[in-house]
Amino acid sequence: MRLGIDLGGSKIEIVALATDGSERLRRRVPTPQGDYRGTLQAIAGLVAGAENETGDHGSVGIGIPGAESLLDGRIKNANSTCLNGQSLRDDLQMLLQREIRLANDANCFALSEAIDGAGRGARCVFGVILGTGVGGGIVIDGKVLIGANAIAGEWGHNPLPPAADDPLPALPCYCGRQGCIETWLSGPGLAADHRRSSGSDLSAVQIAEHAAAGDSACAATLDRHLARLGRALAGVINLLDPEVIVLGGGLSNIRQLYRRLPEACLPYVFSDSCRTRFLPAVHGDSSGVRGAAWLWD
Repeated sequence: MRLGIDLGGSKIEIVALATDGSERLRRRVPTPQGDYRGTLQAIAGLVAGAENETGDHGSVGIGIPGAESLLDGRIKNANSTCLNGQSLRDDLQMLLQREIRLANDANCFALSEAIDGAGRGARCVFGVILGTGVGGGIVIDGKVLIGANAIAGEWGHNPLPPAADDPLPALPCYCGRQGCIETWLSGPGLAADHRRSSGSDLSAVQIAEHAAAGDSACAATLDRHLARLGRALAGVINLLDPEVIVLGGGLSNIRQLYRRLPEACLPYVFSDSCRTRFLPAVHGDSSGVRGAAWLWD
């Protein structure tokens, strides 16, 4: 049995997968806010509960909103800031009395979709998270690419390429840089762009709904968003040339993205065609926790 855990900012979820990938159990608890020790205990409680309920002992894989430093193994770049600087792997291995595997949550998302989701059968899959933040993961031949600095796939913290008809102010990003893709293409980034252009304070979901209902200002905001997403993903295509790009996160529910992205990317792709397929995640919000379990494939 494989146990996968998604350590999120608001909830911690566990899934138990059988050897064939079928789901045996799923549970979730609130994340203890700002409480590292409480987070460890919550994870241990989920593992113990899952094993008691199934009667089996499982391998444990965990998706985290950050990465392990290659210098000292401590957590870095986590937006759940109580994790940063902590020896999460060592602490959990001691608590659970077994080896565990950790990976960035976007990597887990990409792995899940590459193994038995939208990217199944593809050699190279790029998994995109478009939500509160912008993340990504790379899977090649069924294996997550970690990278020399443990940041492979972090396209959200590259600068968004400008265009002649779309001058971009250098907006500050939480990472300390300016003009990051995340500041424009995340859900909050989309809402902020609409507020700057129209003066209207709507969420990303509301913007999409109003655009579908014929609101011209919201439609213009979505057009800008799609053009920027096309430029940003064209850079990924030029570098990786993935067969499949799988979209996840709240903004992945905007259906017109899948129809219009190939056209939006093409002017910036170093080719005479764009054959990359843009697909929604088969497992939706469950992909991250499933991918964590598949770390033990």
